[in-house]
Amino acid sequence: MPLAMTWLGHATCLFRSPGGRALLLDPWLDGNPACPTGWRPPDPLDAVLITHGHNDHMSDAAAVARATGAPVVANFEICRWLERKGIRVLRPMNKGGTHRIADVRITMVDARHSSSIEDGGVTHYLGEAAGFVLRFDEGVTVYCAGDTALFGDMRLIRELYSPDIACLPIGDVFTMGPEDAARACQMLGVRQVLPIHHGTFPALTGTPADLRKHAAPLGIEVLELAPGETAD
Repeated sequence: MPLAMTWLGHATCLFRSPGGRALLLDPWLDGNPACPTGWRPPDPLDAVLITHGHNDHMSDAAAVARATGAPVVANFEICRWLERKGIRVLRPMNKGGTHRIADVRITMVDARHSSSIEDGGVTHYLGEAAGFVLRFDEGVTVYCAGDTALFGDMRLIRELYSPDIACLPIGDVFTMGPEDAARACQMLGVRQVLPIHHGTFPALTGTPADLRKHAAPLGIEVLELAPGETAD
């Protein structure tokens, strides 16, 4: 069984490992205009991964964790915030650390972005933004960048983890745009890229077509999915 990646709109992705495990990244379901209507997390769900604290990446984390019982993997500050919301199954970590969940090693890596959440009219600081490297026992490695700008240590991620596939934001304004995402693919050494964090709002002007224009001459395949579609 190959790795399957389902894009659910914006930055929310579901990964099904070759061993059949399900991991949900950055759950924004209700209120996400791009998420397929009525979509619900699979049962069982083996982990919820959160890259940073913004509402468009974790507003449904507590609800999903309660409904599924899946552990939440996130930085210490996000885990503490969720704990105050009554979530008990938490796997806090920080950059450079690794958790194993079933057949995948989850390593937290750097990202260049902010991280906070609006709750009850108050802004709560939730640590630093991060990305994840997912190393599946079957040999596939996926780099999930979260929200980030292009940064030089993507070369170090290549050196340490040799990712096969990257999930990269391309919307521009709040993250890198398509041209920088293509350069990120070069620095990471990947041959496939799943574009995320685009098209949800008018401000996010980067498109998969723009990414393909810059990535195709480099021999990089753009996995363009409609929300709810799966690549495997």
